[in-house]
Amino acid sequence: MSISLNHLRHKNFAIYGLGVTGRSVIRYFHKHGFKNYIGWDDDKKVFKKSIGPKYKNMRSDFLELVNFADYIIVSPGINIHKAKLKKILLKNKQKVITDLDLFYLLNPGIKSIVVTGTNGKSTTCKIIEHVLRKNNINTGLGGNIGSPILNLNLEKNSLAVVEASSFQLAYSKFIKPDYAVILNITKDHLDWHGSMNSYIQSKLKIFSLQKRGNFAFINSKKLLKKFRKNKYMSKIQFINNKKYRKIKSKVQNDYLNLEVNEENMSFVYALSKILKIKEKSFIKSLKSFKGLKHRHETFYKKNNKTFINDSKATSFTASRFALKNNKNILWIVGGLPKIGDRFQLEEVKKNIIKAYVIGKYTNYFKRFLKGKINFESCKTLNNAVNSIFKDINNARERKITVLLSPASASYDQFKNFGDRGEKFKKLIKNYTKKYF
Repeated sequence: MSISLNHLRHKNFAIYGLGVTGRSVIRYFHKHGFKNYIGWDDDKKVFKKSIGPKYKNMRSDFLELVNFADYIIVSPGINIHKAKLKKILLKNKQKVITDLDLFYLLNPGIKSIVVTGTNGKSTTCKIIEHVLRKNNINTGLGGNIGSPILNLNLEKNSLAVVEASSFQLAYSKFIKPDYAVILNITKDHLDWHGSMNSYIQSKLKIFSLQKRGNFAFINSKKLLKKFRKNKYMSKIQFINNKKYRKIKSKVQNDYLNLEVNEENMSFVYALSKILKIKEKSFIKSLKSFKGLKHRHETFYKKNNKTFINDSKATSFTASRFALKNNKNILWIVGGLPKIGDRFQLEEVKKNIIKAYVIGKYTNYFKRFLKGKINFESCKTLNNAVNSIFKDINNARERKITVLLSPASASYDQFKNFGDRGEKFKKLIKNYTKKYF
């Protein structure tokens, strides 16, 4: 389905949520001459900042006009079943779309790669973008990765790379990628989706509008079964890590050669084949790739001590990769637990010297650690780092990895995972001046 820009200009829009995404929609509308739209945010501070002094009168206007809207654009993360204006949103549920939908409605000629999954989305999207640029393919990267999709200024021959979260996909109705990738699915955001089945169904939406000339990339037999049951039309590319392992030794990039990135790289390699990127050029392009912040980010090394910021690991499944691929670990763990998450320490506990539990839910994490590994309840990140350097001081000659991989969300003590990671790096910098 495609709608002309001129036709959409005459539609009525309600924008629910005025954070980064909501504001990007407003900027887009202003730039392209849209007149018929109104916005709302449940957070008065955010709303006042976005709308200005008239915000006091806007709630009644929004409630009145939303019933006449053709589309209600909901920002990622907003659950219409829990929102303050849930009654009117549920009443108009058939009108609810996302900024991703608006992008697809307005850009039917632009080809796209959509990447979703529980872990590895951002890194995989950045690798794809890097490979495409190095091989002279016009591209832009947006979506859940940080830059809203409507901020992109793409030419008609561009290939858009889109990171899609389950929050966005849950309400999407028009998303239609040429290349759709599901990296993996493990328990996550169940408090938002309500069930694992609902979570999985949101991810599967990236295949629902694909045609026979499109491609679907998956590596799970369970997903393959669901794909066939739903009778999706795109061509399946079943990913096997063995194919990438055959060329892995040729990739001269320490970060990408970590086992944590093998799944990501297997998908990117398969995609490069479909896009007809020569293997030699593919390998060469990876040499200059640098990893993202807060994702197994080795930011400091000294005196046999390695410091890794893996703040983006917000579930145990995500932390497991770092715990599996390092030795002699002093592990900072804790935060806001994910519903349904399970700590399976059997295969990694041999790599952990000690854990330092932070956050407001220390008892939750202590239940999983007790009797399996040595741990200390520290409450705050500062206390954890202080304890770690005391322990390091007692083992100066030993190789040690100091790892922040919290296996939980950050919102109990920090603004987000980035804030948590930056504060960790700052603390390490201050303590290393004292101890080294």
